[in-house]
Amino acid sequence: MKRSPQETQLSTRRITRRAAVVGGLQLAFAGVLTARLVDMQLEGGQQFRLLAEENRINVGLLAPARGLILDRNGAVLAGNEQIYRVSIRREEAKDVDAVIARLRTLVNLDDERLERAMREMERSPSFVSVTLADRLTWEELSAVALNAPALPGVTPEVGLSRVYPRTDDFAHVIGYVGRVTQRDLDADTTGDPLLGVPEFQIGKTGTEKMMEPVLRGKAGTRRYEVNAAGRVMRELDRREGVSGGDLRLTIDANLQNFVQARLGVESASAVVMDVRNGDVLAAVSSPGFDPNLFVQGISVPDYAVLRDNDHRPLHNKIVQGLYPPGSTFKMVTLLAALEAGLVTPRETIGCPGYTTVSGRRFHCWKRGGHGRVDLNASLRSSCDVYYYELSQRAGIERIAAMARKLGLGVQHELAMTSVSEGLIPDKQWKQVRRGEPWQIGDSLNASIGQGFVLTSPLQLAVMTARIASGLEVSPRLVRSIDGVDQPSGVKGVLDVPRSLLDLVRGAMDQVVNAPGGTAGRSKFDLAGVKWAGKTGTSQVRNITAAERARGVSSNADLPWERRDHALFVGYAPVDDPHLAVSVVVEHGGGGSTAAAPVARDVMLYALHGDVPPLEAYPDYQREDIADMLSNLALKPRVGGGSSQA
Repeated sequence: MKRSPQETQLSTRRITRRAAVVGGLQLAFAGVLTARLVDMQLEGGQQFRLLAEENRINVGLLAPARGLILDRNGAVLAGNEQIYRVSIRREEAKDVDAVIARLRTLVNLDDERLERAMREMERSPSFVSVTLADRLTWEELSAVALNAPALPGVTPEVGLSRVYPRTDDFAHVIGYVGRVTQRDLDADTTGDPLLGVPEFQIGKTGTEKMMEPVLRGKAGTRRYEVNAAGRVMRELDRREGVSGGDLRLTIDANLQNFVQARLGVESASAVVMDVRNGDVLAAVSSPGFDPNLFVQGISVPDYAVLRDNDHRPLHNKIVQGLYPPGSTFKMVTLLAALEAGLVTPRETIGCPGYTTVSGRRFHCWKRGGHGRVDLNASLRSSCDVYYYELSQRAGIERIAAMARKLGLGVQHELAMTSVSEGLIPDKQWKQVRRGEPWQIGDSLNASIGQGFVLTSPLQLAVMTARIASGLEVSPRLVRSIDGVDQPSGVKGVLDVPRSLLDLVRGAMDQVVNAPGGTAGRSKFDLAGVKWAGKTGTSQVRNITAAERARGVSSNADLPWERRDHALFVGYAPVDDPHLAVSVVVEHGGGGSTAAAPVARDVMLYALHGDVPPLEAYPDYQREDIADMLSNLALKPRVGGGSSQA
């Protein structure tokens, strides 16, 4: 059917409108598409390039600041210092040798450290940074930054590292930190990812190691974008870590420094304790060493000097050193016999210079003997024969039980590494360890602190503190953690009658303050305050019958390593004990000449809170004492309290 002109015209108009709408829509879509393409290429090109290269978001760990270690008065013993270092990324450096050669014209690169860094670069992916040098000066760091265009791949960095401002004073107590090694990773049971952070430091010895969970802190995080090759493209955000907890120790830094200086170059150790709560006020092993040498890795020559020293500066004599206690053990034998009712204070025992048991002579240190001695005289003159007799009456089991009551043969819990248990022998021990029955001669040797008996300077200080206080006091090294006080070292009242302790304390008073006492030359009077103690000398060699017949060789005539150990234990004040001290001088000779004078000066400093006044010493000694004190290499005082605070 033929359409009319009007219908044709209407249809045409409709088609035209529809075409216009469709065309407009197509044009709008093309415009939007074009705009989006432009945006994607110009504005989002970088982002899409990263996506095209399979970029991903990684989370890295940030090492927290390590907790501080302070002395009892707040002086910093282990802190953190800001350090400047430079690292290199092999991927960017290209020619590593050439870059390092240019870097050496700006900073001093240690050959040993550089060699270690080169080995690390060979093991690591090319995009991982490796530290070339640390502890740079600001001027050196600035020079590296200014010459950055000529040093591709080299990055100047700022970080934190451990520092020990008191150097050798606390080397054996606090210990030191070092970089995480494969051995550390193998031994780790926590799975802490912080151990994988480059240059991360953990405690290696001492309090640093024992309190590692407290001091380490918690990691922070940073989110960053890396491409498929592992290159860091940009940092997205960062959250800093939680710093480790601060420790306040019981030790007084000034007293510790005085003890270190007073021991000087001797191979020795000394411990000072508060008998009322167990606080360790000083604990020194001499000679010391600078723990700062170990923080970044000690050099081979420096380590060789320490390793080859016959005075063993790396050995912690405070808790690892085990010595026959000699006559300082006689209080143990005496208390064992008194507790069992086997001797009375006024009973006398004859000393002709030896006693004979099973056809064997056991000699007293005094060749001609002491005659008849009672309890007080036995300690005052340190008569060996008196204690030989007590050991036969009491037996080793009672002696060993008393020794353990007094803290010997016990591994005390302390925030230090390698704390030794020592050795208090008995019948079962010898049968199990030696496969031999106990002999009466073993008891005689043990009664004067010889034979199998071994104790540490820390244990001797604990023994003295328990005798002086009548309390079952144990050593405490950590006073507070982040301001929270830690439990006292007092466990209760000592299971020894106070009346018996009074008898022993009276005899120890005579050792120092009565005529004929073996420590008479080490007495003092600090404004009416006096002290008590006991000398000890322990043999490190056998004396043959032939030598005894011709006369025992003097320590002065023997090589150093064959001389007797010198020991002393003491407490003060006599009438109200609150401080105890133990001193061991390896191969020092006699306890009265080598150990007691050191213990006296240390005790005076602890009581006075500073270098002892000359008025505390006997008149005839003051000139020599003044010379000795003036020549001590003391560090500047720190903190604000005395050792008894």
